Amino acid sequence: MNEAPRHPHEPGHHDPLGSASDDAIARSRRAFLRTGAVALAGLTLGVAEPALATPGGPGKPHGATPFGPVVVADPGSGAAYARAVRLGNSRSWLATFQQFGAPGFAIHRSDDDGRTWYPLSNVPSTGDTSGVWLQPFLYELPRAFAGFPKGTLLFAGNALGNFTSTTIQLYASRDRGVTWTFLSTVAEGGAPIPENGNTPVWEPFLLLHKDRLICYYSDQRDPRYGQKLAHQSSRNLRTWGPVVDDAVGTDYDQRPGMTTVARIHERLWILTHEAGDNFYAVHYKLARDPESFGPARDIVLRDQDGYVPSAAPTVSWSDSGGPNGTIVVTANGDQDLFVNRHLGDPGRWTRVPSAIPSGYSRQTIPLACPDSRRQPGLLFIITGPDYAENGPIQAGVVPLTGRSPR
Repeated sequence: MNEAPRHPHEPGHHDPLGSASDDAIARSRRAFLRTGAVALAGLTLGVAEPALATPGGPGKPHGATPFGPVVVADPGSGAAYARAVRLGNSRSWLATFQQFGAPGFAIHRSDDDGRTWYPLSNVPSTGDTSGVWLQPFLYELPRAFAGFPKGTLLFAGNALGNFTSTTIQLYASRDRGVTWTFLSTVAEGGAPIPENGNTPVWEPFLLLHKDRLICYYSDQRDPRYGQKLAHQSSRNLRTWGPVVDDAVGTDYDQRPGMTTVARIHERLWILTHEAGDNFYAVHYKLARDPESFGPARDIVLRDQDGYVPSAAPTVSWSDSGGPNGTIVVTANGDQDLFVNRHLGDPGRWTRVPSAIPSGYSRQTIPLACPDSRRQPGLLFIITGPDYAENGPIQAGVVPLTGRSPR
């Protein structure tokens, strides 16, 4: 990775809804998908048998200690975009990932805090699944909603069929991931061509807020923008409201993508994304409502040395590390984590080492800990290989060590 130019930060009071802008360097899923589309166009796929409030939410640590990386699954080439969810406050986890050539998404389970894993099921769980499926997301309902009890699992994924369309679909499981039922289509777009002027949809992310489930995604259907970030919400998990813009970039070609969201304060939320303006720099937005990111200005994430991480970012929030907790951002190009203990202050990002490898859209899930304001906290990480490389899906737990700049 190359470093971005350094920009000194001005001292003074921080407004958590302030802004900045710039570029960084990286690669993105666009080239990754071009490669996959060429390789699989026209291919008939086989059949498989019957795997975070803002992801998962912190759970009790059950004496968890750092470990890993351990192998979750090693299905061969083309696996990436790993996702996981903890089942309540138990020791059990579910994990999934995308893989070109696989019929749907494999679900794996661990019952020992993520140290060992075994195959559990598949989404969809029907026996005639075909086509190409990308960009999974696992979510556990933190409370009863839309006729489903607390603990119901939701699953969003992007069905590409025979490469003629893109469809973000929603499934549910009432039996902890053993079987899955189709609920609805959130959004449908054109063929999976990641170039301006085409109309696909990408990369769902789920969040239950108040009386609605929000599904964020990347959207190329608006002719005013090469790609934008948007969301739709549902009160019943079957029908979806209008498209609401979350980020549209500064010009047609910028192509913001890959939304993830976390709550970082009682009345403050963060959205991370990559900006597809040559270098896929990691950007973020801060808003007082998770459905009101649209007017917020973009901030480029720079660490204490001025370095800008790039591509496929995800964000989570830990209650550890100080009175404001710790925002954790990960990106494709770095094994280190980028943390902020000052509600997203642009001048307070620092790097924290991680024993878990970097990966294409690596996910982090904080674990709660006693006396969290004084302790560094623990972080569960699930990852696949780096962009456009081959390797296993891996997981582990790391401490959120390191100090924020003063």
